[in-house]
Amino acid sequence: MNSTTRVSNNPFDIFVVGARKGFNIAINNLMPNVVMAYVIAEMLNLLGVMHILGTVFAPLMGLLGLPGEAITVLLTSWLSSSAGTGVAMSLLAKGTLSASQITILAPAIFLMGSQLQYMGRLLGVADVPKKYWPLLMLTSIINSIISMIIVRVFS
Repeated sequence: MNSTTRVSNNPFDIFVVGARKGFNIAINNLMPNVVMAYVIAEMLNLLGVMHILGTVFAPLMGLLGLPGEAITVLLTSWLSSSAGTGVAMSLLAKGTLSASQITILAPAIFLMGSQLQYMGRLLGVADVPKKYWPLLMLTSIINSIISMIIVRVFS
């Protein structure tokens, strides 16, 4: 630390610095993912892919009390938790998902969220042997399925 940097112990100053950092994270990291997710959801809808996914995955997702289109939330969550949240909100706004269905999806979004990003950022940096990567990914997906079953049973 140089002599021109002054650290304040004033709780108000600490709060303001933290709030600024949080705002920057929200604007620079979270918002682009949410906007990207909304655009993906709209593109899938306009191209008719959402309807196809809904039809194909309806039996599987129906076991969890969800429409087939909910698979898009899980797939985008695998890329980014905030993207999955964005798609979920888009489907909620369209009436495809209800609030109780969002509740079922919520733990899964965060239990398996951002795995694609974490493979390189965490597993690669930590030198985890690549032969274990599929097992680690599968464990998160299984945990997500279990969480959705539990939430469905208790909601």
